[in-house]
Amino acid sequence: MDFSEIRFEVTGGVGLIHLHRPEKLNALTGVMARELGRAYRPCDEDDEIRVVVVTGSGRAFCAGADMSGGEGPFAKRDEAGFSAAAFDPPAFRVRKPVVAAINGHAIGIGLTIGLQCDLRWMALEAKYGVVQVRRGVMPDAYAHWTLPRIVGLSRAADLLLSGRTFDGAEAFELGLATQVLPGEEVLDAALAWAREVASSAAPLSVAVSKRLLWESTTLDPEEVGRRETDLHHHLMSRADALEGGLAYAERRTPKWTSRVSKDWPKS
Repeated sequence: MDFSEIRFEVTGGVGLIHLHRPEKLNALTGVMARELGRAYRPCDEDDEIRVVVVTGSGRAFCAGADMSGGEGPFAKRDEAGFSAAAFDPPAFRVRKPVVAAINGHAIGIGLTIGLQCDLRWMALEAKYGVVQVRRGVMPDAYAHWTLPRIVGLSRAADLLLSGRTFDGAEAFELGLATQVLPGEEVLDAALAWAREVASSAAPLSVAVSKRLLWESTTLDPEEVGRRETDLHHHLMSRADALEGGLAYAERRTPKWTSRVSKDWPKS
């Protein structure tokens, strides 16, 4: 696939996406947004990709929407052609784990892109904020859904309604960050986690667990129990359920044969 504002490569089961406008601190344009969505699609569909890592080129993750041209990104748009989602699919709809290596500043949509991911490694020294209310608009890219799930309603209200900025230490305190590290160490740490999952965990098991995890807050305990039971039956009818136990007993690396593309549950 040809891209101009992102870089996309796959190595050892890990898809690595770089937001790639380093001279502009990876500020998001319409082109970059569309390319990110285009990159997420094969990450969902290709069984060779087991985990996805999203990061930024240079010293920032994403400094927000590109506001350098003309009226800027928040001028009145044609209603039929505008979506605050920015790109499709969002990371939480990709069936593989998507983790953010937030290697530097992530502001506005730069942070809301990271909020869609399953986990976030974040730079200690960087600046973060969902600042859109200070630009005359409002948070986007599903932030009103993702952020309360991550940090709770009260803390989400603080961040979304104030538009204030904060550092990596507070990101960890809030529960946004899986781990905070110096910026130059963030990508390596995220890739280490991704490679461990890609090499060790059963792809179909990971994928169905991710789906239920994102669905769980809209379900009551009984519904979650039913879904877990149904999905266990689905997984236990496949060879990976036997292979996992045998590989563990025989102290060897399991050979997974189930595939997300062909073995995905119908409901």
